[in-house]
Amino acid sequence: MSTRVLVINSGSSSIKYQLLDVETHEALATGLVERIGQPTGKLKHTGPAGTTTLEQPVPDHEAGMAMVLQLFEEHGPRLVESELTAVGHRIVQGGSVFAGPAVIDDAVLQQIDDLSSLAPLHNPANVAGVRAARHAFPSTPHVAVFDTAFHSTLEPAAYEYAIDREVARRYAIRRYGAHGTSHLYVSRQAAAFLGKDPSEVNVIVLHLGNGASATAVRGGRSVETSMGLTPLEGLVMGTRSGDLDPAVLFHLARVAGMSIDELDDLLNRRSGMLGLSGHTDMRDVHAAVEAGDENARTALDVYYHRIKGYVGSYYAHLGRVDAIVFTAGIGENDDLVRAGALAGLERLGIEVDPERNAGRITEEKVISPDGAEVTVLVIPTNEELEIARQAVETISAG
Repeated sequence: MSTRVLVINSGSSSIKYQLLDVETHEALATGLVERIGQPTGKLKHTGPAGTTTLEQPVPDHEAGMAMVLQLFEEHGPRLVESELTAVGHRIVQGGSVFAGPAVIDDAVLQQIDDLSSLAPLHNPANVAGVRAARHAFPSTPHVAVFDTAFHSTLEPAAYEYAIDREVARRYAIRRYGAHGTSHLYVSRQAAAFLGKDPSEVNVIVLHLGNGASATAVRGGRSVETSMGLTPLEGLVMGTRSGDLDPAVLFHLARVAGMSIDELDDLLNRRSGMLGLSGHTDMRDVHAAVEAGDENARTALDVYYHRIKGYVGSYYAHLGRVDAIVFTAGIGENDDLVRAGALAGLERLGIEVDPERNAGRITEEKVISPDGAEVTVLVIPTNEELEIARQAVETISAG
């Protein structure tokens, strides 16, 4: 049986894709369609013949998917439907409905669409991508892999909010988490790196990118995670506030007359590192700190402070920590953040070796000193490979 899977991550104005061989872990082709619905779209495809870039209108996801097929046909490798095991789709929100991957039929797609109120920026776009891909590959199984599924193992003490129980039940208010596909992949890789079964290992995963989250993994199961009902809660992010006293919203509504939409925009798009420092890119933040910008210095201190708080909390929940793992764009590439985020935690057995930590890290690597009680690792995430693996496993099990 072929182990080729086309993985699709569909955004509101983009389609990101990879053709993967699950058996060899090889990415046979990658690509991105951007600016869907704008006057001029941008397409980039990297395959056996190299990289091709085009600029042309992409009116909707259906047109974008048709262009993806054309790129494969013209620049390779050819997509023969009979040679695809599955098309795997990243879906952000599975709610309490999906605790694992699901083969997509009309009923499943409707359920994903019905969960859009919990992820209004993500699920509608995911659904549009699924519909376009099902039209393009009508004979191939399509599998939904949910960012929230890994966190379905949370206990009520971890996922329930202390609000009126009936209100919470009626409106599906609870902690769902996000980045679960990355946290699952990285925690498994950490166990393998340590030469142990995932069931034997306790890990704290720090997924640090423009979006950022922390997860405590006990014996291969998520037991705590920083993102909540939505991806707004938790760590300080590029443009998102992370944890905030809810009364801030009431205060701004009353004294500043801000609407729900304005508050949403403030916390999701104008807060985080952008709100504190004026920058979303950590390289720009570091440069501003070097230039003596006190706002940037404070922003970085807040960023580190929040991470340390979660590491300490999760250490207490786990009781024993075998490894702390950095991953994602900032976690893999920013040695200053890795060092700053864990500085001062030596009494907990957590240390970072300056030489091992130096620079960008592109492969699995220990950055703690020899003999450290807690191993600190950098493990590049590979959400696409994890989606492809789960897609193959789901089809094989069926």
